[in-house]
Amino acid sequence: MPRKILYIILLLLGVASGSKPVYAQLNKTFTVVIDPGHGGKDSGTTGTKHSRIYEKDVVLSVGKLVDSILRKTPGIKVIMTRRTDKFIELRKRAEIANKAKADVFVSIHCNANPNKKARGSETYVLGIHRNKDNLEVAKKENSVIKLEKDYKLHYQGFNPDSPETFIGLEMMQEEYLEQSILLASLVQQEYQKRVKTYNRSVQQAGFAVLRLTYMPSILTEIGFLSNPEEAKFLKSKAGQLKIARSIADAIIKYRNLIRENTEVPDQETKTDGQRKNSALAQAKTKSGNKSSHTTVSASNNSHIKSGENTYLSVQLMISSRKIPTTPRYFKGLKDVFFIKVGRTYKYYYGKVFSMQDAQKKQQIARRKGFKGAFIVGFKNGKRVKPAEIF
Repeated sequence: MPRKILYIILLLLGVASGSKPVYAQLNKTFTVVIDPGHGGKDSGTTGTKHSRIYEKDVVLSVGKLVDSILRKTPGIKVIMTRRTDKFIELRKRAEIANKAKADVFVSIHCNANPNKKARGSETYVLGIHRNKDNLEVAKKENSVIKLEKDYKLHYQGFNPDSPETFIGLEMMQEEYLEQSILLASLVQQEYQKRVKTYNRSVQQAGFAVLRLTYMPSILTEIGFLSNPEEAKFLKSKAGQLKIARSIADAIIKYRNLIRENTEVPDQETKTDGQRKNSALAQAKTKSGNKSSHTTVSASNNSHIKSGENTYLSVQLMISSRKIPTTPRYFKGLKDVFFIKVGRTYKYYYGKVFSMQDAQKKQQIARRKGFKGAFIVGFKNGKRVKPAEIF
């Protein structure tokens, strides 16, 4: 992608103007943005000839039910991108979430396939298209851009039909990938519990609406309107309620997991006035590996006594692709390394042998913009809680 086009897109998304990532905070209301896809002149998929049902209507009904369920949960605030049959540009949907400093963004859609037997639910997080099917789904959802007035002006250089468009922007949401995978996994689990539909699992694709948001974000395809049997279920009130309850319960579980795994920041972070708490989530990938954000209880003077390849480090981010570990790609930080876990890469900063040095590294990383940076331990090359290596 030409550098000029990349810069224009980054400027559009607010990166060049200094926008900061938004992290969930323990001491504030948990804000959820529910985004019923399509609307107005954009009907989305239209189902089968025998069951003329519009995606825009199904997802709006489901979205309203999710809203109704979540509003009954103390501490959760819900914002809907639309409550009526109205066309809203993708960029404006993202703007709603960004302005609200939402903790999560959930876009709801229905699927379609030329194969009438295709069925099941799948939930997407942002990522480079891993296969042809993912690319086709993303292209279908992104094509709504063409219905927007002056879309070429607002999305300069963004071609919804081109996979190359997404690659240059891959790092935009890397810091949220771990949390997004967690939320997507919980949604799929809840579908299996209530809807008992075919599990098409958590996928990655380059949806424009996910790429424009600054928080953990997912796009869930609740079923296939092209499948006559599923279309009937998706149109029914009972079916919509089961799906809505699945999405709502997954969001509540995600919120609770964040609160259970919140690290209280160091004193410097408390006094700089920028943030009182950084909420951090566990993410479980297909390989079964978990990363936890653990409160470090060891004293500043604690020092690792012995152990080959045993040290403390600071986790910066998780990525779906391999990124060069040079300072250029990590805001000037040196001594960055990665460990591949399943299909993802976890990036760490420094290898030190005392808690005091680890906390200094953490403070440096946060000042550089990695606000969610946290301390981890490695014992004989294996990831452990920091307290376990003293």
